[in-house]
Amino acid sequence: MFERRELDAILRIYGRMVARGEWRDYAIDGLTDRAVFSVYRRSSEHPLYRIEKTPDNARKQGAWAILAPGGMILKRGQELSSVLRYFDRKRFSVVG
Repeated sequence: MFERRELDAILRIYGRMVARGEWRDYAIDGLTDRAVFSVYRRSSEHPLYRIEKTPDNARKQGAWAILAPGGMILKRGQELSSVLRYFDRKRFSVVG
């Protein structure tokens, strides 16, 4: 599962995106081989993003990954903070 500091970092991003109106719901799954934080625009839809922690990949591509709805890997890395920077890009900023 996620450690407390990891979940805090993910929830900070989640809160920021909720405030922008981008995201509305989330789910946390603890599977046998990985932990998954799924983000939804509406709870009845497929997740917009999945933030996955897969410890078995830590020495290979990195334990952390952000996946798109179709399963495409958008960002992967060793450190959660660098992977979460994916959400800091301009395309997530609201034009007002």
